[in-house]
Amino acid sequence: MADRPLWQPSPERLSDANLTRFAAHVAKEWGPKLEGYDAIYDWSVREPEKFWQSIWSFCKVKASTKGERVLVDGDKMPGAKFFPDARLNFAENLLRKTGSGDAIVFWGEDKVRRRLSWDDLNDAVARFAEGLRKFGVGSGDKVAAYMPNMPETVIAALATTSLGAIWSSCSPDFGVTGVLDRFGQIAPKVLISVEGYYYGGKTFDQLPKVNEILAKLPSVEKTVIVGYTRDRADLAGVPNAVHYADFIAAKAPPLRFEQVPFNHPLYILYSSGTTGVPKCIVHGVGGTLLQHLKEHQLQSDVKAGDRVFYFTTCGWMMWNWLISGLASEATLLLYDGSPFHPDGRVLFDYAEAEGCTLFGTSAKWIDAVAKAGLEPIKTHKLPAMRTICSTGSPLAPEGFDFVYEKIKQDVCLSSISGGTDIVSCFVLGSPISPVYKGEIQKRGLGMPVEVWNDDGKPVVEEKGELVCVKPFPCMPIGFYNDPGDAKYRAAYFDNYPNIWCHGDYVELTKNGGMIIYGRSDATLNPGGVRIGTAEIYRQVEKIHEVIESLVIGQDWQNDVRVVLFVRLRDGITLNKDIVDRIRKQVREGATPRHVPSLILQVQDIPRTKSGKIVELAVRNVVMGRPVKNVEALANPEALEHFRNRAELAV
Repeated sequence: MADRPLWQPSPERLSDANLTRFAAHVAKEWGPKLEGYDAIYDWSVREPEKFWQSIWSFCKVKASTKGERVLVDGDKMPGAKFFPDARLNFAENLLRKTGSGDAIVFWGEDKVRRRLSWDDLNDAVARFAEGLRKFGVGSGDKVAAYMPNMPETVIAALATTSLGAIWSSCSPDFGVTGVLDRFGQIAPKVLISVEGYYYGGKTFDQLPKVNEILAKLPSVEKTVIVGYTRDRADLAGVPNAVHYADFIAAKAPPLRFEQVPFNHPLYILYSSGTTGVPKCIVHGVGGTLLQHLKEHQLQSDVKAGDRVFYFTTCGWMMWNWLISGLASEATLLLYDGSPFHPDGRVLFDYAEAEGCTLFGTSAKWIDAVAKAGLEPIKTHKLPAMRTICSTGSPLAPEGFDFVYEKIKQDVCLSSISGGTDIVSCFVLGSPISPVYKGEIQKRGLGMPVEVWNDDGKPVVEEKGELVCVKPFPCMPIGFYNDPGDAKYRAAYFDNYPNIWCHGDYVELTKNGGMIIYGRSDATLNPGGVRIGTAEIYRQVEKIHEVIESLVIGQDWQNDVRVVLFVRLRDGITLNKDIVDRIRKQVREGATPRHVPSLILQVQDIPRTKSGKIVELAVRNVVMGRPVKNVEALANPEALEHFRNRAELAV
């Protein structure tokens, strides 16, 4: 997309990068001298067994047994097995550090400020684990959390995994049906929840929803209530409930870490569920650990003592990604609540106050901050910040400009993309490579990613399907309660047998980077020409009056017409001038084929809990089809803006 980079690492940064040290480590272990990211990448996908062994040793994985075998059935996908003889524990790798330094810092909007040292964290995990153990929780049991992004959530997750039990979580903004659609499938033994939470300066009572959930979740034998907005809520009406302070052991013995196989279940995550009941995706201990260590230390240059922030909830896989930062001995900066309370500066205030080194957020948040007219480069001092990560949706080229012009000039901007499916990324950052406007920097090390055209042939500088052509350790173990892996195979392997097809419509650039044009299932086809929705969003949202937009393809007169919905700034009504400027911008910035046939104003755009707009749900509403799971949406009421619009009548 661009010939001149927006940023390049300095010689000092290159020499100090973990990736540079990793290349030296590989040379010492295996012989090849790898210079530059592309050489390291090519070796990593050509020699997967050597590469993943090097990740294991470089990142100092703790395990009772590694075993001699690295990859069995490496020609099968699914079916390949990494480190089949290894025995290890996930929590043991995250709790390797001790001492009085910060392990976790927490801000709950402007209401709560807390710190936990490494010793505090280890003690808290030991005490919660002892509480679980005394209750009978052990290897393979399931513990579910209905929690904010706060220290007790991390503590409970690590305690669960220390026992070899399985962790699953939803954020408190999920409705009752949304929680039951998820936890109802996996039948957890223990449920953990807060009694209330804060959002936008308001306090929300959680216990009524907890009671409704428990009435329809008979598998739960014990409910642990964490005091957040009040210390000891009245639990008289909550079945089998106990306060967090009463559940944990007064004094626990030293932590004991259950050693489990590499592919032992660790997490159950959930698909967005906008087209039906969410799929329960099971991820393994070893694959998740290795992948996160690689992505943190090599792709994001996280070092011991760094301070890592990601704006996320516990219902998004980025929370699971974030807490793995502990395995690199980095401090976690947790934030819960609205990122705009009391105003849009709050996350920058946090980053400045705590010396944030990696700042992670969503592309939508960056766009919102830009449209709010904020200029952190003038108002905040961020000398420690080396990396800014963006995900959730493609970061528009203008978002790249905003970061470098209005936030910080000397920073590695890592747009990243992967998903719940792999609890990690296929494409992401490289601290030793240039950043080009509008491009994700690189394909992930050890991830043999290609772009295939409609003929199933790999292409460069052409649009096509993102595929992964060889196995990788963080592939799901499978879907929960999926006999014969039927749903799992249908989700990723139906298009191309033995090839992972991720469902993203993308382009591999001449720089070795990636541009994502949207989801394949939301790709538009007017006149039989494939158009990625992100191509239109990038142009439309350059218009000052437009806050955000959503585009669909509507079946129309034996073809497909492009229909654009826009949410405008407060007090502005769509008129001919705005419509003409939108069409002109799309025509000149993309192509005439991208120009919407119809442009309509709506008051809100529906999105998932993790902030992704839901084009398919809107298309179903417009076409008069049912939306199978509105509980998956953060704002399901927004769908009403698209229903029964006279302009859309076929």
